[in-house]
Amino acid sequence: MTGGLADVTLRLATVEDGAACGAVYAPYVRESVVSFELVPPDAAEMAGRIARTTARLPWVVAEVEGTVRAYAYATRHRERPAYAWTVETTVYVDNAFVRRGLGRATMRAVLDILRLQGAHLVVAGITMPNPGSEGLHAALGFEHVGVFEAIGFKSGGWQDVEWLALELGPRPAAPTPLTPMPELVASPAVARILSEAAGGSST
Repeated sequence: MTGGLADVTLRLATVEDGAACGAVYAPYVRESVVSFELVPPDAAEMAGRIARTTARLPWVVAEVEGTVRAYAYATRHRERPAYAWTVETTVYVDNAFVRRGLGRATMRAVLDILRLQGAHLVVAGITMPNPGSEGLHAALGFEHVGVFEAIGFKSGGWQDVEWLALELGPRPAAPTPLTPMPELVASPAVARILSEAAGGSST
């Protein structure tokens, strides 16, 4: 149970989740400045994003009674080799299910999988103001880094983005390459992470 919700399941996303994730995401594109996209991606585009992401990093969905109501994922922050241990996270929750623990559960699972993979630094950008997302990230241990003022123009105005960061552990003197996500899909450790995240935020 998560946030008082019954029958919540967390699992790794597949390309078949493209339409469901797109349905969660579309209102944020059409009706807010939370996303800087202007046109909601269709199911095929979302499926492609899932495929590209999960070739290396985690994408987790939360189902409530069998329907995807939230998702979170990680992407490379930048492509140059020295950034290989830094990832950027994203989380979206169905508007009808906000403040019920799903965002925190999916993000917690993604962060724990990233630790398992060997990632070091996680960053996140939040269009301001967004107290719900700011509170979620603070609860997970993210710290304020800075603000890019007027970095995007949407909905008739210039938008500011706050950046936050979380170090997942000590700074290794010689970090090893991240374990690719396909090598962990069947891992008992990942199954445990998903199960614990689904049940661990109901209080």
